[in-house]
Amino acid sequence: MPGPLAIIAGAGRLPGAVAEAAAAAGREVVVFQLDGYRAELPPGTRTEMLRLERLVPLFRRLAEMRVEEVVLAGAVRRPRLDPALFDPDTAALLPRILPALEGGDDSALRAVVDLFETEGFRILGADAVAPSLLPETGVLGEVAPTAADRADVTRAAEVVAALGAADVGQGAVVAGGLVLAVETIQGTDHMLRTLVELPHPARPHAPRGVLFKAPKPGQERRVDLPTIGPDTISGARAAGLAGVAVEAGGVLLLDRERTVAAADAAGLFLWVREAESCASS
Repeated sequence: MPGPLAIIAGAGRLPGAVAEAAAAAGREVVVFQLDGYRAELPPGTRTEMLRLERLVPLFRRLAEMRVEEVVLAGAVRRPRLDPALFDPDTAALLPRILPALEGGDDSALRAVVDLFETEGFRILGADAVAPSLLPETGVLGEVAPTAADRADVTRAAEVVAALGAADVGQGAVVAGGLVLAVETIQGTDHMLRTLVELPHPARPHAPRGVLFKAPKPGQERRVDLPTIGPDTISGARAAGLAGVAVEAGGVLLLDRERTVAAADAAGLFLWVREAESCASS
């Protein structure tokens, strides 16, 4: 019988969804909540607090608990480390940590994964523990994308691929072939909020435009897979978009029933698009 599954938790619903799936499979779960963030966890979840300045004590604690597998889940912004809080052993890792933190998100996450693996822990993706979070290919709700929407999604996919190659973002909004917004470190919700007051000629009368999300090309897929959920639909509706599309096999769908229902109620399409394909299957 495997030891407990450890979840290093940032903010949001994803850590709780992973914990629920693991518990449903009969797995013991312990969540290490990053200080300064709040994950939405099931009641009674075993939780301990964690600061990144004390990584080596965390590794020792995991070994004491017989943890072999770890999931990194939840939204985390680039941390501000407090030099006064480092223990001597973690401070010795700084030459490996700091150069990675000065790069893009993917380089930082790869460095974190490497630290855990060097200590003998196996990093699992959220989808490995909760495979149902990866939706099937096709249109999930009652509303289908039009031919114009599909063309905008194709354009947005090209933009996201270019952004991701530079380790910048995982989402873009396109309307009538025009790029209205791209995702940066502030995330998808912030990007959508910037569109609410944005005037542009591509959609003067009716909802137009699409949000597309996909992983960065070549990114470390065990951590930081993009996610969507009910808040994404709310943001897309407020921004006047026609729908949301995601790359099949590369984007996690949280609260599926609520998300699909919200899209239907808003008259938005929700399309899981096969990579490099315009077919909705």
